[in-house]
Amino acid sequence: MKPTKSTIVRTIVLVVMLVNQLLAAFGKSPLPFSDEQVDTFVSTVLTVLSALWAWWKNNSFTKHALAADEYMKELKK
Repeated sequence: MKPTKSTIVRTIVLVVMLVNQLLAAFGKSPLPFSDEQVDTFVSTVLTVLSALWAWWKNNSFTKHALAADEYMKELKK
C-alpha cells in the first residue's frame, strides 16, 4: 500500500510551514517578500480558487434547474 498523492502533498506543505514558522520564530525572514506582497498573493490565490470552485460546481438557481437536479438525484439512486 502506498500513500495517496494528497497525503504526500499535505505532508510537504506541513513540513514547509513548520520550517517557515521556526525561521520566523528566530527572527529570520524565510521568504524574500514583504507582508503586503504575501497578503496580495494569498488573497489572489483564494479568489482564483473560489472562482474555480464556483464555476466547476453545478449552481442551480432557477425553478427548472432545481427540478432537474432533483430528477438527476432520483436517477442516480
